[in-house]
Amino acid sequence: MTDRTLTTARLGDLECVIANAPPPRAPSPRRIVVLLHGFGAPGDDLVGLADAFAAPDTTMVFPAAPLTFAELYGAPPFMDARAWWRLDLEAIERARRTGGLRDLTRERPEGLDAARGRVTRLLGELRAKHPDASFVLGGFSQGAMLATDTALREDVPLDGLVVLSGSLLCEPEWRPLFPTLARLKVFQSHGADDDILPYAYAARLHEGLREAGVDARFVRFEGGHGIAPEVLGALAAFLDGLPRAASPVDEIR
Repeated sequence: MTDRTLTTARLGDLECVIANAPPPRAPSPRRIVVLLHGFGAPGDDLVGLADAFAAPDTTMVFPAAPLTFAELYGAPPFMDARAWWRLDLEAIERARRTGGLRDLTRERPEGLDAARGRVTRLLGELRAKHPDASFVLGGFSQGAMLATDTALREDVPLDGLVVLSGSLLCEPEWRPLFPTLARLKVFQSHGADDDILPYAYAARLHEGLREAGVDARFVRFEGGHGIAPEVLGALAAFLDGLPRAASPVDEIR
């Protein structure tokens, strides 16, 4: 799990796990990283990774997506599987049976705007409480796409964007907005053998960002849809190179 001090809080309208480094390592954070989990995962799915890439002066915020598989698909209520927006699982399965994957690059998922609004409100509340902190937004898979959409469309002050096994989405709308990300730095990773979100679409996202003048780093790893150990090391170095608040800010509660 993690040796950090874990608490829960409702930020905006999302339930969150907060991972603060325990004293005396860092009594207050200088950087706040908000990390959004992927489709079908529980809200605390990524909490165990905090120690692998977050410095002691970094506080991690892990929001739980508001939609449950119980309400979306009638799954047993004891399953804490969640989603930021609904996916058509039958269409995905049909595509797999025919040996292909759906091209999502031009799609604007129903529910994306509502999910982005929730994340934006969370960030706004954190920023109001901790105006001097350095902020990073990121996610894995569906959470990575939501983080990217939020950074592109919303006027939220961020120092970094982290895209772990995400993909290009809403390309006709995203591409003209790529230059707006020149205000921050981007870290992206993807498995070469990803059979959920194809590597080619992630590479296209990276290429588009670079062409738009964005300071974007891309880590390719051998493997499928996941977060490889080498990604965690590279992510730690990326975060370490981002700005920090000049002095500690209040602990998140």
